[in-house]
Amino acid sequence: MARILIIDDDPAVSLTLSRMLELDGHEVKCVGTAQDGLAAAADDTPDAVILDIRMPGMTGLEFLRELRSNTRLCRLPVGIITGDYFLSEQVLGEIGSLGALVRSKPVWMADLTALTGALLSGAT
Repeated sequence: MARILIIDDDPAVSLTLSRMLELDGHEVKCVGTAQDGLAAAADDTPDAVILDIRMPGMTGLEFLRELRSNTRLCRLPVGIITGDYFLSEQVLGEIGSLGALVRSKPVWMADLTALTGALLSGAT
């Protein structure tokens, strides 16, 4: 179906999301840092990105800003899955203005399927 890039510093989360997406028929690549995510997206552009927001070094929001400033990758659909239930209205507004969808953990199979479906259909 689609090629999905997962960017999350927690290997257990990456593995779980990867397995769920593979069950749904997608090809998945996982990286552990936002910097590696930028390199992976530039090297072999995926159909969509699933991203954590809280990561050491470059955050998910910083990744999203960088991605949107790249003329070749700026239209790449991005979904943010976060365990942070207290994102400020300012942060949520910026994420929205950058065209990403946000979902909160825990994410069940139906949630992930709906998110990837929205990303791949261009409903961002």
